[in-house]
Amino acid sequence: MKCMVVDDEPFALALTKQYIAQTPSLQLCGDFTNPYKALAHLQATPVDLLLLDINMPGLSGLQLLASLPVAPMVIFTTAYAEFGAESYEYNAIDYLLKPINYPRFLRAVNKAIAAATPRLQTAPPAPEIIVKSGSRIHKIPTDTIYYIEAAGNYMRFHTASAKILSLLNMQELLTLLPAQDFIRIHKSYVVALKHISVFEKNQVEVNGTELPVGLTFRQQFRERMCQK
Repeated sequence: MKCMVVDDEPFALALTKQYIAQTPSLQLCGDFTNPYKALAHLQATPVDLLLLDINMPGLSGLQLLASLPVAPMVIFTTAYAEFGAESYEYNAIDYLLKPINYPRFLRAVNKAIAAATPRLQTAPPAPEIIVKSGSRIHKIPTDTIYYIEAAGNYMRFHTASAKILSLLNMQELLTLLPAQDFIRIHKSYVVALKHISVFEKNQVEVNGTELPVGLTFRQQFRERMCQK
């Protein structure tokens, strides 16, 4: 996905560029501290995704976006929370409040990837999510995930090819996964519906592994399975 960064703060710009370099699905096609130069570049060279600061001298990020005849997808970045409501009038993919950490940046990028899939000329055969494991970044096709289990402050992805440990909490995990394909069955487990081979009141079997269905989740799980 081709992207561009506009931020009048050099440190913030450098950090966003670092995050982009760590993310295999992103290709940096320009970075600017001057919003007027950024606008001229965008008018000549469109991109798929714009990472845009809001509060800039002379021309704000919102004004820049309004000046484009055809706007790309945009993720706003700002140190000011009060711009949040106004930014969503521009159909922003996400709104990142500085200082931005990498897991939060990845969540926003995953939203953009999901939104862009119908728009890109070549879409992947299956949706993918991007997760960080130590110093490595993994692109995981969601149809290869059997289940995910909580492991302390981490989530362990059990996939067709590997087990991947990533620093995520349960809420962050559920945000990444396509809700129509996955269901939480226990405080520690989320499973892929398509890989459930046997299910009972208290447990399921996924890829030959038996997993418990927690009492809190049984009613929702039973209703979901009856819809299939």
